[in-house]
Amino acid sequence: MKKTLASVAALAATLGVPAVHAQDEGQGAAGALLEEITVTARKREEALQSVPVSVSAFSGEQLEALKIRDLQDLSIAMPNVSLDDIATFRSTANFSIRGLGINSSIPSIDPTVGVFVDGVYMGQNLGLVIDMFDIESIEVLRGPQGTLFGRNVTGGAVLINTKRPGEELELSIRAALDGNPSGDGGMTQYLMGSIGGPMSDTFGARLSVYYSDDEGYWTNQFDGSDHGAAETTIIRPVFNWTPTDSLEFMFRWEHLESEGDGPASQSHTNGLGVDGTPVNFDRESFDFSIDEPGFYEFENDLVTLQVDWDVAFGNGTVTNIFGWKDYVSTAKSDIDAQPTWMFHAPAWSNQEQLSNELRYAGEFGDTFLTTGIFWFTQEINYHERRELLGVATGGLAPALTQDGGGDYEVDSIAWFGEIDYAINDQWNLVAGLRFTDETKKADIASLVFNVNSPCNVVFGTCAFDFSDEEDWQAWSGKLGFTYDGDIGLLYGTYSRSQRAGGYNLRNTAADTVNLGPGPFDEETVDNIEFGIKTDIAERGRFNAAVFFTMVGDQQREVNLSDPVTGVVQVIKNTADTDIFGFEFDTVFPVGDATVLTASLGYIDAEYQKIFFDLTGDGVINEADLALQLPRAPELTYALGVTHDLDFTNGSALSLRANYAYVDDAFYTDNNLGILNDRSNLTAGVDWFSPTGTWVVSLYGRNLLDDVGHGGDTQLPTTLGGVPLGGTFSPLTRGRVAGIEVTFRQ
Repeated sequence: MKKTLASVAALAATLGVPAVHAQDEGQGAAGALLEEITVTARKREEALQSVPVSVSAFSGEQLEALKIRDLQDLSIAMPNVSLDDIATFRSTANFSIRGLGINSSIPSIDPTVGVFVDGVYMGQNLGLVIDMFDIESIEVLRGPQGTLFGRNVTGGAVLINTKRPGEELELSIRAALDGNPSGDGGMTQYLMGSIGGPMSDTFGARLSVYYSDDEGYWTNQFDGSDHGAAETTIIRPVFNWTPTDSLEFMFRWEHLESEGDGPASQSHTNGLGVDGTPVNFDRESFDFSIDEPGFYEFENDLVTLQVDWDVAFGNGTVTNIFGWKDYVSTAKSDIDAQPTWMFHAPAWSNQEQLSNELRYAGEFGDTFLTTGIFWFTQEINYHERRELLGVATGGLAPALTQDGGGDYEVDSIAWFGEIDYAINDQWNLVAGLRFTDETKKADIASLVFNVNSPCNVVFGTCAFDFSDEEDWQAWSGKLGFTYDGDIGLLYGTYSRSQRAGGYNLRNTAADTVNLGPGPFDEETVDNIEFGIKTDIAERGRFNAAVFFTMVGDQQREVNLSDPVTGVVQVIKNTADTDIFGFEFDTVFPVGDATVLTASLGYIDAEYQKIFFDLTGDGVINEADLALQLPRAPELTYALGVTHDLDFTNGSALSLRANYAYVDDAFYTDNNLGILNDRSNLTAGVDWFSPTGTWVVSLYGRNLLDDVGHGGDTQLPTTLGGVPLGGTFSPLTRGRVAGIEVTFRQ
């Protein structure tokens, strides 16, 4: 006991006695959570609390304080938001906001939630849920954003802004090590650094480098090996040039390489009550056994050039953002989720996109105007192979193969404009309009027409059995008001947005008339929303919104098991849907050193009309109408506390804990596939050196070790006459604990 007391006394002497904490002067995370956040939700810089949009925003300092590694880590803090990786192919985004989302790895399916990196729209959802670093800010906009951010953003938008060169030399180096504290699996090592600043009076540069080596989180019971290995390298040089006080050029290039194992495929009892054969696991466990570990590898290059020119006309700014993206990937997955070869699937995907946005923003008396032209084009080459029933040959080769995919071209051009008119000091009117013309062309090789006849679309060796081209035109709009009074900012908006029609590059249906590759028609979303933003206590805030969303001709990927091909995915306009909900989030300071955070989201989604046989029983009736909308959890909430403690010698401690809950939800449209409800507890403690040069952090994620899945695809009772059953349900990570050391100056 005497030795323990002596150790405590020595530690106290090292740190110094606790000092009176001032949140705007201390080094801890509490002050970062209370900082004023600037957002670009309306394509101009504004304070978060003055924007009439339901948006969650995080600065780079907040992301560091919360130890956010990727977008999945971030989503637990936001109501009615799910930023999931489908996990069939690592980094594939299946984002859902307010019940509007997709559950697909088909690259031709436009996401409902648009992702924009440094102002550039990402045209497909592959390669997006990847480790983040050196980020300036992240904004998540809820609801349709069709006026300023374009069609195909019916659910919301995620804006990721990377850091630019600063006005002073900055250096940061960070190393981390984490893994499963139970000892299962391997460890993950992280090393990242950045350096940047002015190189002359007019020229600045920044270089950011990231590397991670994941040895594999899970244990594959098939052979006892660690599974889930991944190695990722990212290099991001940034240059800015300001030849005059009114003109700035910003050039960014990000090169990303990542490779590793395929999904940790679990088979558990499916929605029909059929167990997997020969193994079946508890869906509340992390157990799985697969004979094909699979793999993935991809490279991604993103180049952006932004020009900002301040002009006298309206005291405004002309901005041009050019973007080029090139993505190449190959992968292989064990879809049967069994230790025997029933259904393995390699895939190849290439994507190249070009975009350019030219816009003007300026103020004319009581009116602020934003207007511009947006152009986007992309080409996708996609191929997949189904290697079936290798068990029949003793694992030497598949007994049956199917090959298919397609070439896909998209061309889109749009004009947009939005005005904000100040009636007086309190009342504003907001109106926006956008016109989009989009053309899509598809050449498709159906899998059912290439049986035991290997070919590859990407390599140009497949014959196409379907070719078509379609054009969609649409007007999007927005009308709203704001009232800035004593209680805060009140706002109301009506908005309309569309998601363009398209084609299914993964055509597994022989009936190309009723179930074939398309085209399916566009989806229309009308949204009515009222919200309030108000400041509470000192530097605290409370934001809330209530919304009613009407979805017409809703696009869905209907996922059905099939005894011949394993799984059939049909994309159709399936229903008209009404979604009601509300959400709030708050940041509340308690005293001088503690910050409480809380959020709550609620969704009630109901089908109004059904156009497609969702149950698969051959008829459209009340049974289809009674189904629940997939990926629309009814309840989400989060609670958090952060406490800072400063010491007289200048060092500081920051302690934090956050708990988040997400209701269970259906994964498939027939409601046989289910996603578990999730409880997620994160916690951490950071020590800051007296000068702030060093930060040492201990952290934990998913400390309750809750089991989650990227999906819950239902497998057929038999495949080619051989018993199978169960599910393909890629596991997400359980409990993680780690340590991080940061040097900065």
